[in-house]
Order: sequence, then structure tokens, then C-alpha cells
Amino acid sequence: MDRPIVLIVGHGSRQAAANHEFEQLVARYQARRPEFELRHGYVELAQPSLAEALANLGRGEASVTLLPLFLFAAGHVKNDIPLALAVARRERPGASFRAARALGVHPGMVELALERAGAVLPLEPEEARRTTVVMVGRGASDADANGDFCKLARMFAEARQFRSVLPCFVGITRPRFEETLELAARSRPDRLLVVPYLLFGGRLVTRLEEQVAVFRGRYQWIKTMLAGHLGVHERLLQVLDERVEEAVGGQAPLPCDNCQYRLALPGRAENVGGLRAMLWSLRHSFTHSQAAPHVHAHRPLLKHVLVCGNVDCAGRGSVRLVEALRRLIKDAGRERDIRVTVTSCMGRCGEGPTVAVYPDGIWYRGVQEDDAADLVCEHLLADRLVARLVDNIMQ
Repeated sequence: MDRPIVLIVGHGSRQAAANHEFEQLVARYQARRPEFELRHGYVELAQPSLAEALANLGRGEASVTLLPLFLFAAGHVKNDIPLALAVARRERPGASFRAARALGVHPGMVELALERAGAVLPLEPEEARRTTVVMVGRGASDADANGDFCKLARMFAEARQFRSVLPCFVGITRPRFEETLELAARSRPDRLLVVPYLLFGGRLVTRLEEQVAVFRGRYQWIKTMLAGHLGVHERLLQVLDERVEEAVGGQAPLPCDNCQYRLALPGRAENVGGLRAMLWSLRHSFTHSQAAPHVHAHRPLLKHVLVCGNVDCAGRGSVRLVEALRRLIKDAGRERDIRVTVTSCMGRCGEGPTVAVYPDGIWYRGVQEDDAADLVCEHLLADRLVARLVDNIMQ
């Protein structure tokens, strides 16, 4: 009989080293659980994609457990994974698909973070009482996921008698890492420990290292240390064991995988259409043109320009770009029908500033303040693409 399949799903990174670390974990877990056939896929930015990984499982009567390797359940876990599973179930009715929960708020993850912290600073009570900890999460547009991170940070705090533990985020939501560092410095701690609550290395960890180096230079009288990210570790593998066993035993499936808006549950079959409504509403937030007729607080726009204002793009000049676009549009007398809106992360970190123009569905990347005149004169006013900047054309 074929071995049950466990498909481990990661986020994916444009940095090969981060993807390699993820694949090392998959290999370690395969050696740990030889009774399973381990596969892997990525939600974005790397190959194989989740859709490709599911398509490559074949059409037999396989038993597949999808294991999301995400710290908390935010958009990818709550939307992308259940939608991909819905397609797989429809296309392979003979196979059995189940989804495990994200890693979530788990004592084993708290212990792993404590071990990473203890590797750079002894955590005896006397040392801990003199130490302020800044615990850094990725940040999400999902309040539930951000709340879970803060809950885990509190569990981390109560595991040792730290002077204080301040949770913060790399991007998307607040408080941000830089402002939390400044807040910590004002309390004049004897020592400050930064704990990145991030699974793998990559661009975010590199950015934290750079920011900590700048902070050390500015506040030389504070002994500032940076712990390692979570990475591949025995405790992480133990949590994976628990999540897989829960899913296989039917004890704790991914909650959104059994959502009444996705599955025709007894007595709730009519609610499945709510999935379409949810996606429709989400798309409308970007396009203003895909929803049913409704009343707007403003007149219809000819063009809606979205500019990423997340920490990465802001650091690359998106704030100045927004100011230049708005100034040029106003100078052209078109501010009433062409609007520029600053958005949260648009998912193209490392390639920004990112700009999207709707309803045209044109995405630009690497847009600088000097490109604003071409965007306004060529695209917004004359409907001609600025070809050198085009990243994607939405269909």
C-alpha cells in the first residue's frame, strides 16, 4: 500500500537561501517520519507552487495531509490553502485531502524562542530582570494572527522574569520594529535583546540585522544583542508531529478548511456562495469595478493608482513617489478623476516601490520619484504603458 502523503506548504522567498532552509526542514522531517511520503510546495515566490504540488500528486486514491508551515493563521492559511484544496478535491474525487492547523500559539514554539534567546544571553533570573526584550513578528493584515503573536510574546515574557517584553512587527501593522526600538531605548535598559520570531532567514532577517547595527551605533551605552531566527530545530519538528497527528486523527483540522462558506455542510449548503461574495468583496477593494452596483462616497474614478506604503517600499522611496504623483495630477487638473492611494504590502517586497493602476490592471515595479512624470503623462493621461516599468498585466 502506498504511504500517506504529507505535503508541507511554505510561504516561499525570492532568496534561495531561505527556500533551502525550508527544504532542509522537509528533509529532516522525512527522515523523522519515514512512514509518510513527504512533498513540499510554496504559496508564492518559489517553485513548486502549491497548485503545482497538488497537481503532481496524481489521480489515484491517495491520502494527503496538507501541513501549513506558517507561524499563525492569516490570509495564506485562511484563504489560499482552503481554495487550493477545494480545487484538488473537485479534480481528484478518489483522493482524501485533509489540512492541519498552522503552528500557532504552542508551548513548544515558546520554548524554541527561549532557546534562541538563551543562545546569546544567559536567561538566569538576575540577567533576565536587567533585560528588555523586543520580540519581532512578521505582521499581517489579519488581526487574529497579530493577536496570536502578541499572546505568544506574553507567554514568552512570563516564562522568564524579563524587565519587559515588547512585541512589534516588521511591517504591515504597528507597532513597527524601529519605533519599538526607540521606545525601548527611552527606558534606558542595561541590555536589550531582539528576538526575531521568524521561521527562516532571508530578506527580513537581513534587514533586522542592519537595523540593529544602526541602533547599536546610535545607543552605544546599551548592550544590544540579536538572537537567531527560529530555523530548523527539534522542537519545531515536535510541533509538526502534533499538527500532523491532529489532522490525521480528525481532532483539529484547519478551521477554515471546514468553513460553512467553503463546504456544503448539512443544513448550510446555501452558504457556499458566500465564498464568491468574500472574494468579490476583496477584489472590489482594489478595483472599485468588480462589485455589484452600490453607492460610493465619491464620483467614479477614471484611474485609481495604488502605491505600496509598506516598510520595504517606503524605504525605497514610495513616500516621495506618492507626493510627486499627486502633485503632477493636481497640476494637470485631474485630481477629481484620478486618485492615488497608499496601500499596505502588495506582495512584491524587494522589488518596489510597487504601483498598480486600475481598472487597467497594470502593475509597475521599481518605480522611483523620477518616473512619476512618465506615469502621469504617458499612462494616466494618454493611456500609453510605461513599458520599462511594467511588472504584470492583470487579465
